[in-house]
Amino acid sequence: MHPSEHDHEHHLVEGGNEGRHEGHHEGHNSRYAPSDSGLVVPVVTRGGLETGDTGQSAGASRISGVSRRHTPATRLWFGKVSNEGSFRSVPHHHGEAETGGYVLAGRARIYFGEKYADYVDLEEGDWVFVPPFMPHVECNLDRNRPLTWMTTRTPDNIVVNLPDVSDTELRHWQDRP
Repeated sequence: MHPSEHDHEHHLVEGGNEGRHEGHHEGHNSRYAPSDSGLVVPVVTRGGLETGDTGQSAGASRISGVSRRHTPATRLWFGKVSNEGSFRSVPHHHGEAETGGYVLAGRARIYFGEKYADYVDLEEGDWVFVPPFMPHVECNLDRNRPLTWMTTRTPDNIVVNLPDVSDTELRHWQDRP
């Protein structure tokens, strides 16, 4: 066995992986097994084969890597959100979904609060939590570079678009560097 081919040994035992690890029973996960085999396995979504049939705001591309649409996941959406320079979303919220985000590339701003008067800025390597039902506007601070987020939501990628606001209503948006 060549080390680069098999860095870890994996042993699958038919019917023996329902949440057990070294003799400990931690829960039952058989609902994640395909009906034909009964074996519970990780599900991989290969790059380029992700689905884009998710809730959207105009100008933002949300690509689903893990969701109920193409994996056995029932309470999780995990994907990549990207947009071009100077993009800003329409106001929206994510319904009952809790949202976690990580800025993979670029610089972002999230407007929130009464009349979107408050904002937080983020850069590569920053994490953010957006509570359920919180109206907000997502922006790419860079005028020429794309912004890419890794985003996760539970229970799903819910996007509820709200009436738009003008650029002039977003404090410091037009005069950003």
